[in-house]
Amino acid sequence: MLICMNLAVAIPRNRIRISTIKSVQSQDSQPMDHPKRVVVCGGGVIGVCTAYFLTKKGASVTLIEKSTIACAASGKAGGFLALDWCDGGPVEHLARASFNLHRSLSQELNGTEAYGYRSLTALSLTVAEESKTTVSSSSSATLPSWIDGPTHGPKTIGTHETTAQVHPQLFTRTLIENAVEKYGVKVVIGKLERLVVEGGKVESVILESGGVVDADAVVLALGPWSNKLELLSSRFRVSGLKAHSIVLEPKEANAITQHALFLSYRASNRRTPLDPEVYPRPTGEVYVCGMSKEEEVPDDPEEIRGNEESIAMLKRVAKTVSSHLGEEGVKVEQACFLPCTDDGVPIIGEVPGVKGCYVATGHSCWGILNGPATGAAVAELVLDGHSTIVDLKRFSPARFVGRTKA
Repeated sequence: MLICMNLAVAIPRNRIRISTIKSVQSQDSQPMDHPKRVVVCGGGVIGVCTAYFLTKKGASVTLIEKSTIACAASGKAGGFLALDWCDGGPVEHLARASFNLHRSLSQELNGTEAYGYRSLTALSLTVAEESKTTVSSSSSATLPSWIDGPTHGPKTIGTHETTAQVHPQLFTRTLIENAVEKYGVKVVIGKLERLVVEGGKVESVILESGGVVDADAVVLALGPWSNKLELLSSRFRVSGLKAHSIVLEPKEANAITQHALFLSYRASNRRTPLDPEVYPRPTGEVYVCGMSKEEEVPDDPEEIRGNEESIAMLKRVAKTVSSHLGEEGVKVEQACFLPCTDDGVPIIGEVPGVKGCYVATGHSCWGILNGPATGAAVAELVLDGHSTIVDLKRFSPARFVGRTKA
């Protein structure tokens, strides 16, 4: 386990380090110029990035997580990063800022060694199970030798200047390790029950165990669990898109090159093509994901299991794309929930009517990419009253005021 033993994550899930909570409450007796007390709820990439940048700016931060750091989508995602794939859309500036922040964080935290940060080439291609053709003559890209299945029309859609990757679980945990060791972030394992709001301002966080953490500000980075908190679900909807993935150990790891694959996959028993993705990792493993559909999000992230037919299809995709990716190499079968909003735009900003309460969620499949810029922007918003790294107006939860929820 990468998390340091002085973190509360080493404590069983049904226990709370009450001394940690008391130490936060005891700051009430300090002078008014003490660092602003901020509680971040959620130990995924958005919450961890927010805690990291808050504490770098001088805040006294407690991060509350129900299970373990990066236990859900932040530990089971692909970790793909793109500079310009969101251009022309509402998250263009957020994505570009975050792509560049990933690069600088890698330099700061030795990301190549710590969490597999590296640039790569991204290819799109068609795979048809019933075809025997490998590459069409009109192809604009040359396939590496390990991609030896029935493929058509490969195209280069990302270069070493515009696309990169991280191992998402290692990235998130490296960030929280540094936040704890260098800047004193406190991590508490416990389930958020509710917020105490007095006179329209957040005052404290109540845990299911009965623990109370006083706060000058609270950031709710709950991902698809945002709908479980009435304070948020009464204002907007965040649904969960269940995405499946497998992790394989290839037959010849040295043969696998730095090429991310975005497939149009034509299965012999399906009328419409699928869109799985394949990401070789610096660890020597290969990650394959896809087969997404909206489902009810369970209360406990540890209860999430993949659907058998979806996992079986991903295994089929892997071995069809490459003879190096046989089913015998599958090490992990998993699923996670991506947080999605009704308008497809992340929700980042102060909750209307609740001063000092902020939300950051709804990043869908781009959570790992947009985590750093979201965290840095929220840190500025909480401590300075506005964000300079990116304009957060279009992400404000105030846009849902007066709307009828679907």
